[in-house]
Amino acid sequence: MARLILIEKNLKRKNLIKKYQAKRKKLKMLLKDKKLTMDSRLGIQSKLQDLPRSSSRIRYRNRCELTGRARGVYRKFGLSRIKIRELSLSGKLPGVIKSSW
Repeated sequence: MARLILIEKNLKRKNLIKKYQAKRKKLKMLLKDKKLTMDSRLGIQSKLQDLPRSSSRIRYRNRCELTGRARGVYRKFGLSRIKIRELSLSGKLPGVIKSSW
């Protein structure tokens, strides 16, 4: 199981992403506008850099909801491969069955 501080830090990042998502998107769209002068684009770039570093989506890590495991996490379930196997074999995941062919 992942350390509790890592799970909390990731949750804090998720909240920051939600908070600054619209502002960051607006600044990026302005930055891509070729009609603006270079000076105004540099100003926009500095405003983008002034936003918190953790408000960027790239810094968020998908983690298992139950264990906090960072690798082998399925987006559809939000669980790690290990927990998916355990829960599906015990019949606690609806609609998931063991395949055989």
